[in-house]
Amino acid sequence: MIKKMVILTLKIFGVILGLIVLYVILALTLPYIEIPKKATTEKANIPIYIYTNGVHTDLVVPVKTAQIDWSQKIPYQNTKSKQENFKYLGIGWGDKGFYLDTPTWSQLKFSTAFYAAFWLGESAMHCTYYHEIKEGKDAKKIMLTENQYTDLIKFIDSKFDKNSTGNNILIPTNAVYGENDAFYEAQGSYSFINTCNTWTNDGLKVAGQKAAFWTPTDFGIFQHYK
Repeated sequence: MIKKMVILTLKIFGVILGLIVLYVILALTLPYIEIPKKATTEKANIPIYIYTNGVHTDLVVPVKTAQIDWSQKIPYQNTKSKQENFKYLGIGWGDKGFYLDTPTWSQLKFSTAFYAAFWLGESAMHCTYYHEIKEGKDAKKIMLTENQYTDLIKFIDSKFDKNSTGNNILIPTNAVYGENDAFYEAQGSYSFINTCNTWTNDGLKVAGQKAAFWTPTDFGIFQHYK
C-alpha cells in the first residue's frame, strides 16, 4: 500500500514538473514568433506607447482625441493629486492582488503569486496619468491610424467592469503607486497563461501592430520593438 502511494506521488510530481518545464519552454520560445503589423493605406497620426515598470505593462494612450476623452471614463478626481490637463493615460489589466500588493518584484508574496497563477483572484485595471512620456528602454512609441485606435479603444474599454449606470467601478484603496493613478474593477481572470503582459500583447494585435504570438512577460513584447 505504501509502495503504491509512493509511486502515485512520484507520478503526480512528475506530471507537475513536466507541466512546469513545458510552460517555461513555451514562455521562452513562443514570444519569438512575431505577429506582423497589418498593412494599411490610412495615415497613422495617433501616438500610443507600450510601457513597463519591470513587472506590469501598460498601453499608454492620449487622454483626449476625436474618438474619446478618457478623463470622462477615468476621472481625474479619482487620483490622489486630482490634477488635470494630463496628456497621456497608461492603462493596464492584471490580477487585483498582484497589482495592489506587488508594485515591485521584491514585494511579491507566495500567496499572491499562487492565487494569481491559478485563476483564484479577481482582476483590476490600473490607470495612470502622465504629463509626458519619453521613449526609452521602458517605453516604445507606436503610431496608429484612426480606425486602429478605435479598435484599441473598444478593446480597452470592454475590460472594465461597469456599474448599473455604465460607469467604470473605482476600487477604493490607498495602495496606489503614486499621486496620479487609480485602480478599477475589471473583467476576466488572471492566470499564468493570461497575464498583464498577455493582455497588452493582445491589445497590440487588435490595433494591428507587431506583437508576440503569445507572451506572459514584458520582454516578449519589447523584443519586437527594439
